[in-house]
Amino acid sequence: MHAVFITLALLTVTGISSLISRVGRIPVPLPLIQIGVGAIAALAGLNIGFDPDMFLLLFIPPLLYADAYRMPMREFGELRNIIIMMALGLVVFTTLVCGYFIHWLIPPILLPAAFALAAVMSPTDAVSVGSMIEGGRAPARVVHILHGEALLNDASGLVCFKFAVAAAMTGLFSFQQALGSFIFMSTGGVVIGIACAWAACRAEHMLLVRGYDDPPTHITLAMMLPFGIYLTADALQCSGILAAVAGGMTVKFTGVMNEARTETRLKATTVWDMVNFTFNAVIFLLLGLQLPDLVNGGAAIARAGGVSPWFLILAIGGIQLMMSLIRFAWIWISISARRLFAHFRHRKTVVPSIRTVLLMTVAGTRGAITLAAVLSLPVASLSGPGFPGRDLLVTLAAGVIICSLLLASLAIPPLLHGMSTDEEDPTLHELDMMRIELAQTAIETLHAEQAALAQQELEDLPGHEESLDLKQEAIGRLLHEYQDTVHRLDNSRAAEASIRATAIREKRAELALRFRIIRHMRERLHMRVVQKHINDETEWTINQELDFIEQELQIEARSLPRPDSLHHADHGTAIQPTGERMAGAMPH
Repeated sequence: MHAVFITLALLTVTGISSLISRVGRIPVPLPLIQIGVGAIAALAGLNIGFDPDMFLLLFIPPLLYADAYRMPMREFGELRNIIIMMALGLVVFTTLVCGYFIHWLIPPILLPAAFALAAVMSPTDAVSVGSMIEGGRAPARVVHILHGEALLNDASGLVCFKFAVAAAMTGLFSFQQALGSFIFMSTGGVVIGIACAWAACRAEHMLLVRGYDDPPTHITLAMMLPFGIYLTADALQCSGILAAVAGGMTVKFTGVMNEARTETRLKATTVWDMVNFTFNAVIFLLLGLQLPDLVNGGAAIARAGGVSPWFLILAIGGIQLMMSLIRFAWIWISISARRLFAHFRHRKTVVPSIRTVLLMTVAGTRGAITLAAVLSLPVASLSGPGFPGRDLLVTLAAGVIICSLLLASLAIPPLLHGMSTDEEDPTLHELDMMRIELAQTAIETLHAEQAALAQQELEDLPGHEESLDLKQEAIGRLLHEYQDTVHRLDNSRAAEASIRATAIREKRAELALRFRIIRHMRERLHMRVVQKHINDETEWTINQELDFIEQELQIEARSLPRPDSLHHADHGTAIQPTGERMAGAMPH
């Protein structure tokens, strides 16, 4: 009963935190609001124990699996060298430099323990990175690098942490053993993830070929896959985190989801979006729930050591500052090295601005993995000694997590303000070009149909006049629709800007009207149910049909081009971005 109450309480607080963010329009990132709500809930009496192993098993595999599935494979391949330098080289560099700094700043912390703390704080958090960056105007290249880094650096950070802990507890350390263990854990995790995901995709393909495409069963088994991959890798002493990441990429690469029915794909997307939202929120709520105890513990540690609590706060700020400087320096060194190699090879390379480097620096937030790992440090008990200075390390790590989130929330918005994305993100241009090509394919098909109908009219077949007229009318309607799509999306020099702007305005008006029609249709449908003219089963069926229509319209609304450089033909003002210009068209 206690576990059920905790689950219900967490879900309720999750909904409340999101509601506060939406209704209150607080200019603070949602993760910080969720941490604050969790802290308030803890002060109000909601106490939840934190089991690091259970936390890692329950939350990390599905979230990393989903993030890996959504990672663009082409961009990941193009940026693989940068991502590996950030995910591996930066972690080791941070562990060494920041470890020495922590030992110098707080001498009671032994050097191996300082290395353990630096290692556990070195991985960036994929959840908070996405929450801070997505939806802004960050260049796509930066977003891909940060996501790729966050997906891969957990394994390297945890390996460094593991050996630093062993050195602190036993006084022994072997570089060869550490390197061999890292290679085994990372390579084994990737291989296990690929193998398990490939086997699952083959089984799914065989079921789909035989017609066994039941959406609830398909989605349930797909939801269990990242847990199975993680547990398999963990049982074989490999990295379950990298296994989950490799599994998500493998499932995407096989394209098995494209073989499923449309209904299955739509429902699976909805379920995964819900899981992603809920698990992300619960992670930060759990951090907030631990915060009061961590603050009290930190204050007690300071008093016991005869040190002012303000020194602890200054130490946390100093560690965060040092980690930011290390990250900035590593990014700058990496850029300089790439420029040097490109110069010797006579190749062009993208050189980011100082502003972009600063954005990548402050976006390196810490989160779930750091908290779970530092709380897994051994506690003193009858069975054995605890980790030296455990409570102090936990307090410092929690403080750095909060400090990194605060820094990102304060620095990212001004850094993103006015930053252009179009020149570095080919995705928007590719989307428009592909849609134009598909529309032109449809137009060519319709012209061919018109030619075939004209030939039939020449042959003057009796009894087919009415059928030919109906087909010509249908072709005319479809031609107008696809030609309108081309007019809206074609931003080439050959296209007339006034025609495109007019087509966009017409489409906005049409979509707004369609959304209004659907809203009135729903109202009429509900009224007929209340009047008992139809039953609720009929209402459910028609509502489902309207949902599919509305989803298609919303996709069409989002696909309207983002004409940041396209100006209004009459007034010379830029057309609003997609999200703003469709605000009046969306249903309320």
